[in-house]
Amino acid sequence: MPNTDALVVDLGQSGCRIKQGDRLIATDRGKLAGESPEDSLRSIFSGLSGLQADLVALSLTGLNGAVTDTGQYPHICKEFFGATTVALIDDGLASYMGALKGRDGVALTIGGGVVSIGGLRGKFTHRDGLGSTFGDEGGGFWLGKNAITKALAVNQGRGDDSEMAAYFKEEIDYYYQLSMVDGAEAQTFAIATAKKVLEAADDGISTATAIVDEGAYLLAQTVVATWYGCGGTKADSPEIVIQGGPARNASYATKIGLEIYSKLPNAVVVESAGDNLDGATWIAQHMHQDAPPLLMWAR
Repeated sequence: MPNTDALVVDLGQSGCRIKQGDRLIATDRGKLAGESPEDSLRSIFSGLSGLQADLVALSLTGLNGAVTDTGQYPHICKEFFGATTVALIDDGLASYMGALKGRDGVALTIGGGVVSIGGLRGKFTHRDGLGSTFGDEGGGFWLGKNAITKALAVNQGRGDDSEMAAYFKEEIDYYYQLSMVDGAEAQTFAIATAKKVLEAADDGISTATAIVDEGAYLLAQTVVATWYGCGGTKADSPEIVIQGGPARNASYATKIGLEIYSKLPNAVVVESAGDNLDGATWIAQHMHQDAPPLLMWAR
């Protein structure tokens, strides 16, 4: 007989977590570059055994804020778990619900990329999440790419911040060892450099500080656009969560908050109440209808 506890899945680019009741399974196998979330889940689920559930809630990267078709997900969940009901959730909405538990506000999640979800009286909106080529401003890839670009320029005599080139000497050397300077390896390299960019700004490297200041400004613009997009106004007092790897740098989080306050003076920055798994669980328990374009149910 299928387990009455919902099975909750959080698929990201760096791994996948699956939870049912007190059982938690974590794997480093996430969504690979160029792979569909459906193919990712099939690969991951094929390595599991002993899991059954009537209801499966899927928090998925790669949906880009537009859940318009349930696709093969219901069939996959029925095949592997015997599921009869599936919630297909954009990972940004799962992050929002985990952070705010359905309260009005904005959840800004900064990783290698950026996604911002806002909610106001049951209306939801999605901003950025546009990918590293044309979006994700202020995120990890953006920070690392800009810093490496500036360090390489100084190294070639196209800039005068010698401290920047010295601070990122290892990154300059690594760049010249890349087999492809614009491929997946380079993207991973840029994301991995983000933490060091924030540290360089904390250490007073002027070029790094300028990059970080611009990133904070751009992220605040994203938050404000998110709040206005779901019907909010400047006079409101939305709760704002700033979360994700780069936001663990206290200076960056503070700068983002100050930029937000300059545009939404009554906003309140709060701590996140949970993660994507928590959010998907909350959705499975409390949101039983579609919430276009971020949530679709298949029954």
